[in-house]
Amino acid sequence: MAVGRSRRLPPPTDLVRYAWKQRVEVEYRSSVLTHETVLCLLQLGASPDLVRLGLRIVDDELVHSEMSRKVLLAASGDPTVVLDRSSLALRRTGSRLEDDVADAIARIFCLGETIAVRLFAHLRAGTTVPVARRAFDRILRDEVRHRDFGWIALEWLVETARVPGVRERVEALLPAWLSELDKVYGDALEGGIESVTPEERAWGIAPSSEYSAILATTRARDYKRRFARLGIALPL
Repeated sequence: MAVGRSRRLPPPTDLVRYAWKQRVEVEYRSSVLTHETVLCLLQLGASPDLVRLGLRIVDDELVHSEMSRKVLLAASGDPTVVLDRSSLALRRTGSRLEDDVADAIARIFCLGETIAVRLFAHLRAGTTVPVARRAFDRILRDEVRHRDFGWIALEWLVETARVPGVRERVEALLPAWLSELDKVYGDALEGGIESVTPEERAWGIAPSSEYSAILATTRARDYKRRFARLGIALPL
């Protein structure tokens, strides 16, 4: 290669463009949901430190979306994103605000962000396209903090705020939440990515079979231990 000549990128495929466009949307949606979660924590009188940590995550997710958009553009993808507004709000049960907050923290952050740490570490390991690698570098670094926010916030609800029934509620809903995860990452996933080419892996893509293995590892090594510390039993 001649000195000063830019390295040619592996040819992007439709799968690469689809995956990174999805990531643009997912990260932006995460910013919205985190913002609403932080508002609820404010309404519950959470500590300023916890609120500030949540607000930092709001900006992190926007940065992740912006960086993912740069990858999408590098892959010659269409940057136009139309978000499903029905997905941009926390689930509401119509009961106590405390219940809705506990559900969001446990489902989105304790479960979702915990598996995200392992997932992004795995995707990053096979990524060689510079713009995608930079995105994963930033995302992975931030996801550790996002994961920790979830467990700190849940501990605050259970141990510090002593909200009655939160521990029992989370334990009762865990089977349904884990079933949702299984449909996204695990063996219950339908129509997942069966295989990827070396070029697609260089862009940060992995087959669904690897996602399911990561879910199994996360459940065995992370979920069980972390929930047990809060007196919440993980279903068998």
